Amino acid sequence: MVTLAFQPDPDLDSPRSLELVSRHRPEIARSWQRSARSGVRRDAVTLPGRLDGDRPHRLLRAAGAVVERLARRLQGQHFAVVLADAGARVVDVRAGQPGVLAWLDRVGVVPGALLAEEAVGTNAIGCAVEERRPFAVVGVEHYRENLRRLSDRAVPVRHPVTGVVKGALALACRTEDDSVLLLPLVEEAAARIEDALAEDTARHERLLLDRFLQTTRRSATAVVCLNRDLLISNTLASPLVSPADQSFLWDWATRVLAGRDEYCGELRLAEDVVVQARCAVVRDDDQEAGVVIEMRPRATAPPCAPRGAQQHLPGARGGAGAGAVPGRSAAAERVRRELAAVAGDRRPVLISGEPGTGKTFLARHLHERDGAVGAVTVLETAQCRDDPAAWFARLRAGLVAPGTVVLQHIDELPGDLAWRAVGLVEGADEQAVRLVATARPGGSQDVTTRLRDCFPARLQLPPLRQVAEDVAAIAQVLVRDLAGCSPAPRLEPATLQSLTGQVWPGNVRELRAVLSSALLRSGGRNVALKHLPPEYRTAPIRHRLTALQRAEREALLNALDDSGGNKLAAAELLGIARSTLYRKIRILGIDGRCLSG
Repeated sequence: MVTLAFQPDPDLDSPRSLELVSRHRPEIARSWQRSARSGVRRDAVTLPGRLDGDRPHRLLRAAGAVVERLARRLQGQHFAVVLADAGARVVDVRAGQPGVLAWLDRVGVVPGALLAEEAVGTNAIGCAVEERRPFAVVGVEHYRENLRRLSDRAVPVRHPVTGVVKGALALACRTEDDSVLLLPLVEEAAARIEDALAEDTARHERLLLDRFLQTTRRSATAVVCLNRDLLISNTLASPLVSPADQSFLWDWATRVLAGRDEYCGELRLAEDVVVQARCAVVRDDDQEAGVVIEMRPRATAPPCAPRGAQQHLPGARGGAGAGAVPGRSAAAERVRRELAAVAGDRRPVLISGEPGTGKTFLARHLHERDGAVGAVTVLETAQCRDDPAAWFARLRAGLVAPGTVVLQHIDELPGDLAWRAVGLVEGADEQAVRLVATARPGGSQDVTTRLRDCFPARLQLPPLRQVAEDVAAIAQVLVRDLAGCSPAPRLEPATLQSLTGQVWPGNVRELRAVLSSALLRSGGRNVALKHLPPEYRTAPIRHRLTALQRAEREALLNALDDSGGNKLAAAELLGIARSTLYRKIRILGIDGRCLSG
C-alpha cells in the first residue's frame, strides 16, 4: 500500500517561491490570482461537494470504456484517473493502487466533489475547464495546501460537433511520480471519449429522424425535430422556420419542458406568426435526444412594421428606407412600435441605451423616414469638451438648416455646456429641423436632466443580453450587410447557438465586430463555429439557468452597471461578500472581461 503523507511546504508562501512560480508558469500565477479573488482558502482541508447535481449520462456513457481501459493500463501504478463534468464536478475516480484511492478519498477527490477553480483554487481539472485547454498543475503549484503533494494533468473533453466543453479527464499522482509523458496519454484518452461522444451524437440523430418520420406520417401539421446540433423540418414547417431559428426553438423548448415531457401552448415565430405548438421530449433510454414540435398556425398578430419591409437594425448600415429592428422578442416589438410612433412626431427625440446598442443608427433611420431632406449633423460630446466654440457653432448652424441634428451622449456634457445647449435646443424650430439626442439609460439628477427634458419623445433600446432570442435574426442581417453580396454566407446552426448565448457587453457593435472577423476567416463561405474568434466558440451557461437564476443574473448585471463594473462596489450594493459575487459571476455566466475590482 502506498501512503501519501501530507507535509506542508513552509516556504511556499515566501516571496521567492511565488516569484519563481510567476516567472516560469504565468498560467499558474493567473490562476492563483483568480483563486484569491474568489475567496478560496488555502488552508481548507475538505473539498466542496455537489452530490445533488444531475449526472452527465452522455459523458459517462462515452467515457466508461475509455476510463476502464486506462485504469487497467495503470494497474499497480501510483496513478489515478479522474473524470469530471463540464462544471468540474468529479463523476468517476479509478486508481492503480488502493492506497492512492484511499489518499484521494481523504483529501476529498471523490465522485461529487467540486474541483472548479473558483471553489478549490488552482488544480488541473478546474483550470482545464476554466481555460478550455490541457493543463498541468505540479505539486506546490496547487493553491490548496492539502493538494501540494499531488501532480495532475487534465485535458478538456469537447463535444465533437459544437466544440463545447463537456468535461475533463485527468491523471493524478504523487509529485515524485510525475512525468511530462502523462499528458499525451490523457490527450489520447480524451480523444477517444470525444469519438464515443460522436457515435452517441449519431445515435441521437437517428432517434430524432425516426421520431420525425413517425410524426409526419400520422400528422398533417408542420413538424420540426431538433436538438442543439440538428434541425429537421417537413415542407409544412419550411415557410415557418429556418436553420437560423434553431437556437431560438431549442431555447424555447428547454424552457417550457423544464420538469415535464410535453407542453402545449402558443409560440410566436418570425414575421409575427403565432402558432399553436405541441412540444415533446424525444428520449434515448434515460437521456433526452432532442424534442419534436408540431405547429398549427393559429393567428397572425397585428404587424409592428409594414409587411415586406426589409429589416435592418441598429449597428447595420442599411440603405434609405431601412425598416424595423429585427427580432421576435417583446422588447423588439416595443422598439418597433415606439419607432413608428416617434417617426410621425416632429418633437425632439431622446434615444437611450447602453453603448453599442445602435442609438446613432436609429437617429439616422429617423432622418431617412422623414424623407432624407437635408443633412444629418452628428455632434459628439468629446468634441464639445475639446473645442466648445466650434461645437456650438456647428449646433447653431444645424438648427437653422433643414435636416437632422444628433446630439450624442448628452449625459456626458459638462454642466455649464449643458446649460448653453438647453437654451439653443429650446429655441429650435421643430418643424424645420429634426432634433435627436442619445444617452445612457437613467442619468444623474443634475443639469443634464434639464437637457433630457428638452426631448419629450423617448426611445429605449434593450441591451443584447436581454434579447437573446433576437441574436440570430440580428446576426443574419449583419452578415448580409457585411458580406455585401447575394446570396450572403449562411451562419451554421452551431455558430448561431454559440452567438445566441454570449453576454455581449459591447452589444450590437461587438456582435458586428465578431461577425466581421468570422467572415474574413470563412473566406466568403458559410460561417462555421471554427470561424468565430476562440473566445466566442463556447456554448453559454445561461441556457441552463432557471427563471430565478436569470432574475438573479440580471440583478447582478444591474449592480455591476450601476457601479461602473467595479465588483467590490457591486458586492456592497447587493449586500453580499465579494467572494460570493465572484462565484456568482462565474456560475451565472457573466462576462468578467469588462469588470474591475
